[in-house]
Amino acid sequence: MLDDSEISLLRPPVLTIRNAQPRDLPELNDMIRMLAAHHGDPSGTTPEQLERDLFGPAPWITALVAEGEDGLLGYAILVPLYKAQEGQRGMDLHHLFVRDGHRSHGIGQHLVDRARDIARKAGCSYLSVGAATGNFKAHRFYEHMDFKPRPVTGMRYLQALA
Repeated sequence: MLDDSEISLLRPPVLTIRNAQPRDLPELNDMIRMLAAHHGDPSGTTPEQLERDLFGPAPWITALVAEGEDGLLGYAILVPLYKAQEGQRGMDLHHLFVRDGHRSHGIGQHLVDRARDIARKAGCSYLSVGAATGNFKAHRFYEHMDFKPRPVTGMRYLQALA
């Protein structure tokens, strides 16, 4: 028996890449949970948190969605970055996800292209993305999209504030 990742559905005849809207929050939340599960990570996000961070008084992230005839097929989330020592704005392509069965049809490329456009319009000089060390398929995808690999140096630390 094939799992979903081995099934390729027909490419949607019409694909729209657009900013997420409040009506997308339940489907967007579901896809975030799917990506977290794929990576073996817990997911505690809720549509209410997404609404706060996308549409609240101080929006924190930008979300793009890929929409086909039957609903949302993927998404990308952008988070602002800043290189203070160089005075450069950037965007982190924090999440990129395309549903099983819809991969390898160019949907991810369209999402990345729109993310680049948004970053440029925001005055950013770079777009960054991370991929797990062993995720070679993602490495090839990003390198095909002209991202340059950069070694990770040093440690990052986290301190809970709540």
